[in-house]
Amino acid sequence: MKAFWIYTLARLAVFLVTWGVLWGVAQLVFDGGGTVLNLWVLLVALIVSAIISVFALSGLRDQVALKLQEKAKAINDRIEESRRAEDVD
Repeated sequence: MKAFWIYTLARLAVFLVTWGVLWGVAQLVFDGGGTVLNLWVLLVALIVSAIISVFALSGLRDQVALKLQEKAKAINDRIEESRRAEDVD
């Protein structure tokens, strides 16, 4: 689970940094803006941070996928072992 939380926090950090930069630029360019502008900045930040995360966090994402695959295999192995134990009785 450690890899999952590291990846999740990294995604959150990428989003917050992206949102902060875009919000700052929008405040400078549009002289403060308003609620609608802030919603647009939020939407664009979500999209841009997702694209950044695809490339920048691929190593962490691969680690999470590997850990999940190992966990699923362990669960399947336990289920199969229980099934074999039931067949012996």
